[in-house]
Amino acid sequence: MDIARAGFDIGGMNYRVSLNKPGGERWAGIDVPAGRTILEAALGQGIDYPHGCRSGNCGGCKSHLISGEVEMSPYSPFALTEEERRRDLILACRSVPWSDCTVQPVEADEEAVHASRRLDCRVAGIDRATHDIRILSLEIESGGPFDFTAGQYAALAFEGLPARDFSMASPPGATRLEFHIRLVSGGRVTRHVLGALRVGDPVSVNGPMGTAHYRKSHRGPILLVAGGSGLAPIKSIAETALAGGAAQDMFLYFGARAERDIYLEEHFTALASHHPNLRTVTVLSEPDVPTGRRTGWLADALTADFDDLDGFKAYLAGPPAMVESCTESLHALGLSRRDCHADPFYTEAEKASDGSG
Repeated sequence: MDIARAGFDIGGMNYRVSLNKPGGERWAGIDVPAGRTILEAALGQGIDYPHGCRSGNCGGCKSHLISGEVEMSPYSPFALTEEERRRDLILACRSVPWSDCTVQPVEADEEAVHASRRLDCRVAGIDRATHDIRILSLEIESGGPFDFTAGQYAALAFEGLPARDFSMASPPGATRLEFHIRLVSGGRVTRHVLGALRVGDPVSVNGPMGTAHYRKSHRGPILLVAGGSGLAPIKSIAETALAGGAAQDMFLYFGARAERDIYLEEHFTALASHHPNLRTVTVLSEPDVPTGRRTGWLADALTADFDDLDGFKAYLAGPPAMVESCTESLHALGLSRRDCHADPFYTEAEKASDGSG
């Protein structure tokens, strides 16, 4: 509910919101103008509040409402469950105060902390991955260095077009930034990338952002689940973990509709040949020709292959429906919520239809 549009007379009113650090220590106090969210006000007043998508879809700004009242605009149940809401958890990006409040971000394990950068880049390469996915390589010209944690994303802005979020596929420290961009129906930005973008064109990059990033201190098995261009952050996580000496079992599941939607298969086959602890599985949901590959839904494949995920760490990225169904399956198999790090790729149209902007 947008209280400013609902007929309430709130003009000119400000509420005072006290912010605590995740551990409970006093952090800061901010004034939140009428109709604005806590996250908007915090970022606008220079507070580096934990967040991700800013649209109620990722859960990166999940917080405890210690005191006070807020009204929340529509959000994805993936980002905040009903059970969490009953425990007075909120999403700062969707929460408009109705009174003075005290709010505390949920404590995250190994929170990624990097300076926010605005990079001026040039397109160094555009490679066709599939009929509707391009692998974009960017050379940083100014604004660096660009520090991020594998699994995070950045906002890319092409000349004359609005910024859009895309995950880094390259590992941190790579010479060039790599992004996988899939054509979205009706999407101006992705249509430009696949049809008009040329090597040498300027691109601005703002970031990093995102909480579904690699946790290197975890020593148990790792499950990597990607659908479509969700392979980008999963690639970054896999390469980073293996390059860092991760020796635990790693299982990479990639879901695609049909044969023509599979990409980077040789790359991961080669990676697995050098790292026996990495195993890869491809699952086709809608094969259009007879195939010897596994078929069906990724969630069903995971349920068939595992019986207990206690002690695992899981990273998921791709279409929201895939991420949500797989997340439910993983929880049913014993994966704890704190060990599940998911990045559903909502399109701008999906955000708008969800009431999320």
